[in-house]
Amino acid sequence: MEQAQADRHVASAVERGVTYFDVAPSYGNGEAEEKLGPALEPHRSGVFLACKTNKRDAASARAELEQSLRRLRTDHFDLYQLHAMTTPQDVEQVFASGGAMEVLLAAREQGKTRFLGFSAHSVEAATALLERFPFDSVLAPFNFSTFYKGNFGPQIVDAAQRAGAGLLALKGMARTKWPEGLPREQRSWPKCWYEPITDRGLASLALRFTLGLPITAAVPPGHHELWEMALELASDPTPLTPPDEARLRSAAEDTDPIFQAAA
Repeated sequence: MEQAQADRHVASAVERGVTYFDVAPSYGNGEAEEKLGPALEPHRSGVFLACKTNKRDAASARAELEQSLRRLRTDHFDLYQLHAMTTPQDVEQVFASGGAMEVLLAAREQGKTRFLGFSAHSVEAATALLERFPFDSVLAPFNFSTFYKGNFGPQIVDAAQRAGAGLLALKGMARTKWPEGLPREQRSWPKCWYEPITDRGLASLALRFTLGLPITAAVPPGHHELWEMALELASDPTPLTPPDEARLRSAAEDTDPIFQAAA
């Protein structure tokens, strides 16, 4: 979108009480940072800004950190995260000599970030990281389909609570995978790599499920129309009733979970 439109969306979000902003240099091949920086600059002091690096070595992570600070027009992040940690190799690489953790630790010492965290796309990586280091937060998919049908999520909640790490939720409004082979340009929501929930009734149940977990913030899909719906539905999230949970479990059976873990 054009910068003026991005400015309006960010200003509207802040006016409506949104205080958590999460971005990464890989989103939109850098365009997300380039647009968010100017849009957020007038509001920076009143929000919590989280950024990430998907680099595993120190030299690349350091360069990416400095690039993100410049693009986002800030001298520090509130949270800096290892991005998309997925395999045991990812974990070993970032903690090895010359690994990305050296950059995260130095950034905290230098005041370039207040907190350290990671985003995880596997239970194994998340639990290994929480055992390895006292991270402040975990950003992971906490979603009705992955929980109920994919057996993905409960283990991360338990591990984070044992470690005293905060939980940040991704994919609360994800429904299922896109049909295999469907090109991005043919998807009804091309910014989403998964099929998002568009039915308001199911979206309400799904968000109430996610917000019912011990999380601090939830990140909705990357289309503004879906964000608007999420913000409206989440304004007063009531706990799921037993019939609500039964409906959601039934809906989960009709999905192919975007993440799954071993039984």
